[in-house]
Amino acid sequence: MRAKTTLLALTCAAAFGGFAATAIRDVVQQPAGAAPVAAVPTIAALPSAIDGQALPSLAPMLKTVTPSVVSVHTKQRVRVSPFGNDPFFRRMFPELSQERINESLGSGVIVDAQQGYVLTNHHVIEGADDVSVTLADGRTVKADFIGSDVDTDVALMRIKADNLTAIPMAQDANLQVGDFVVAVGNPFGFGQTVTSGIVSAVGRSNVPGVGFQNFIQTDASINPGNSGGALVNLSGQLVGINTASFNTRGSMAGNIGLGFAIPISLARSVMTQLATTGSVQRGTLGVDTQTVDARIAQGLGLEENTRGAVVTRVYAGSPAAHAGLRAGDVVVSANGQRIDNSESLRNFQGLQAIDAPVSLGVLRDGRTLTIDTRLSALPRDGASVDARLTGATFADLPEALRRQNQRAGGVLIEAVEQDSRAYRNGLREGDLILAANSGQFRDLAGFRDSLADRPTDLVLRISRRGRIADLIMR
Repeated sequence: MRAKTTLLALTCAAAFGGFAATAIRDVVQQPAGAAPVAAVPTIAALPSAIDGQALPSLAPMLKTVTPSVVSVHTKQRVRVSPFGNDPFFRRMFPELSQERINESLGSGVIVDAQQGYVLTNHHVIEGADDVSVTLADGRTVKADFIGSDVDTDVALMRIKADNLTAIPMAQDANLQVGDFVVAVGNPFGFGQTVTSGIVSAVGRSNVPGVGFQNFIQTDASINPGNSGGALVNLSGQLVGINTASFNTRGSMAGNIGLGFAIPISLARSVMTQLATTGSVQRGTLGVDTQTVDARIAQGLGLEENTRGAVVTRVYAGSPAAHAGLRAGDVVVSANGQRIDNSESLRNFQGLQAIDAPVSLGVLRDGRTLTIDTRLSALPRDGASVDARLTGATFADLPEALRRQNQRAGGVLIEAVEQDSRAYRNGLREGDLILAANSGQFRDLAGFRDSLADRPTDLVLRISRRGRIADLIMR
């Protein structure tokens, strides 16, 4: 592979050098003051071979990859009122609302031909009523939704068709900056398109609008419609799922060489959970933390430039508690990855599988410690929190929402069983629990901890469609 890369670089250099030399010769050899002579046409072209070796081409590899990349078409039915958002007229004339169909395009990758599994992005199919897939050979088939994860922007679909071709996934996509990669997708609905580039960065985070992040950054062109498509190495193996491009003027302004893809190791982990259960559960350390700033560093007797996440609370029975983590400890690394702030520790936890081993680098009383533990999943069923909540299923807020609003906190009600105790107490799917008479909380771990003593009276403050109310749990 290295020989081919060197050959390609030498070829480009030779072609440019030959063109430049011809141009300089024409200028230097032109006699001063002499009448212009008829120029002999010079055609600059790449040779067909160098040192007897044919120039490398991506075509053979792409012949094996492109049949696995599909175009994704979605339709969403929405009701709109001719009176716009005027609440009076919408209430007086509800029958005048009209149905409108929003259509969008994206890409997907066939990862299991036998099962018909197609990976794409959550945002490609979010809210869609109908999803269809157009294969590379022109066939269009209906796609069934299996599950999706908003926090990693991964979604899984299934299609029923014969003669499908699955793309091989890289077993250990140990990408390095400078590695060549190729993006395949359906930009702007033009049809299957291939672009190439290099890996510009790995482990990239702080991309707006996305939850847990560990992106591959590439300068291969990724435009609207490429989302959900394949990022492959020169062996034709899937190393990432194309997700987003960044442009200060907006995504529709065009690509400026800042594209992002989800590493296949993360996408594969999420896909496995979606295929098994239809949803994703994440492990947690069971701590609350705060970003170390100059004031906190001074209070803890640390150097002013110390970075990390200081533990402010350790929940009873959590992995952190069992491992001996204490309030006041400063987490500076996790599995060798630097932890600069509270957000980076949350991001690290969100990217790990349940029961994943974690080795934390911790500062305590001027010493550096290593604390080993494993992440565990928090039970989400209401009965495990309080009998009065039986029938409800809880979830943390989407991480993307937390990134947009640092003050966002609470617990979402993901589902409520009909006629259950939680349902009879007035809880509904989609409600956001902001607080309880037992205290406030930022996440599911805090919610469970606040109710650990099983209070005699339980009142929940909820937000529903922008309205806040207090509900008594009986």
